[in-house]
Amino acid sequence: MIKSCVIGYPIKHSRSPMIHGYWLRQLGIEGEYDRREVRPEELAAFLRSLPAQGLSGCNVTLPHKEPACNHVDHLDDRGKRTGSINTVYVRNGETWATSTDGEGFVENIRWRLPGFSFAQKTVLILGAGGTSRALVDELLRCGVRHVLLLNRTPEKAEKIAAVFGGDVTPLSLDELDRALPEADLLVNATSAGIADRAKIVVPFQRLRSGAVVTDINYVPLITPFLQDAQAAGHDIVPGLGMLLHQAVRGFTLWFGQRPEVTEDLYTLIARDIDPGYRS
Repeated sequence: MIKSCVIGYPIKHSRSPMIHGYWLRQLGIEGEYDRREVRPEELAAFLRSLPAQGLSGCNVTLPHKEPACNHVDHLDDRGKRTGSINTVYVRNGETWATSTDGEGFVENIRWRLPGFSFAQKTVLILGAGGTSRALVDELLRCGVRHVLLLNRTPEKAEKIAAVFGGDVTPLSLDELDRALPEADLLVNATSAGIADRAKIVVPFQRLRSGAVVTDINYVPLITPFLQDAQAAGHDIVPGLGMLLHQAVRGFTLWFGQRPEVTEDLYTLIARDIDPGYRS
């Protein structure tokens, strides 16, 4: 039996076992995927012991995405550029790591907006955490013209811009009004507006007509950020699809078959978040 898991601290909130369990059943693979709570001080030992545990790899979530880079045998180019990983896999007794957050983000938008092209677009990203680095990396690979990276503490945005060069411009929060009219795609990559965190206030009327708005958060399914954007007349892309699409490559690396993201899978996970969801 092929075994994998997701690690984090805390981890009970993770819906990854539902996603991978669905694909294992759909593809008829004898496999297992579960949650493992791993404290920060246990991270290095856990990752080093993956081969000995008989695990084909694992997903990595908060707060381990960045420190995990230091505890694997090999980082691929994505991992090196972003300094953040979410997928570890075992080959010949050694651990390799990559990030699939960026491709999950891009594929979600392509899935929900068929025909959307990233080429020559200007993208405004709110937030400069580890996930933002992965988004910037993938967006540049997709041919966007410019990434505007806005953060409450500009120094974090400046560090990311230093890695990726002149196609990325770091901005402070007080530059939001000026940046909005330039954006073809607006991304909330902060945790503002979810759970009990303060709602982020964006004057969506300053966005150009036709601009698309998305949020990497997916609880609730339509976040307050997306609700406000939709009320202002903009097309929105909810974040749950990113969770599904980023899982595809990891599953393929561990279990040897490439799964598909379908509306049935989306509905399954959406109803776990909101039992009243209707496709």
